[in-house]
Amino acid sequence: MTPELTALLSVILAVVGVVGIVVPVLPGSLAIAGALLLWALFGAASSGWIVFGIGGVLVLAGMSAQYLITGRALKRREIPSRSVVIGVVVGLAGMVVIPFAGLALGFAVGLLGSEYVRLRDVGEAASSSWEALKSVGLGMAVELVCALAATTILVTSVLGHLLA
Repeated sequence: MTPELTALLSVILAVVGVVGIVVPVLPGSLAIAGALLLWALFGAASSGWIVFGIGGVLVLAGMSAQYLITGRALKRREIPSRSVVIGVVVGLAGMVVIPFAGLALGFAVGLLGSEYVRLRDVGEAASSSWEALKSVGLGMAVELVCALAATTILVTSVLGHLLA
C-alpha cells in the first residue's frame, strides 16, 4: 500500500471515529486507534509509531474517562445500569423512527421511563435522569476532546510526511 493511500485511509477512518463518538452507531475511539495503527504500519515508518503511541494514549484516556465519569455519577445517584441500557435500547429504536434526533431523544425518554418505573415519582425520575444525561454528556465530551487531539496528531503527521 502506498503512503498516499495509507494517509487517505487513515484520515478517513479517524474522521469516521470522531463522528462515531457523537453518533454511537459508527465506531468511535476504536476506529481512531485503528487509523493510528494503520498509519504506523504502512505510512510513516518510525514517526508513525510515535504518532501511534501518543495518539493511542489519548484514545485510551478518552475511552477511560467516558466510562469513569459516567460510572461514578451513576453510582453516586444510585442509578442502576438497567436504566441506561433501557435508554440505549429505546434510543436505538428512536433513531429508526426519527433519524438523527431520535437517538438522543429516545435515550432520554427511555432513561426517564425506566427511572419512573423504579422510583414511582416523576420529580425524582426526572432529577436522576438529568444527572445521568449530564454525566453521559460530560464523558462523551471528554472522549471527543481526546479523540480530536489524537486525530490532530495523526493529520499533522500525515501532512508532514506527504509535504516533505
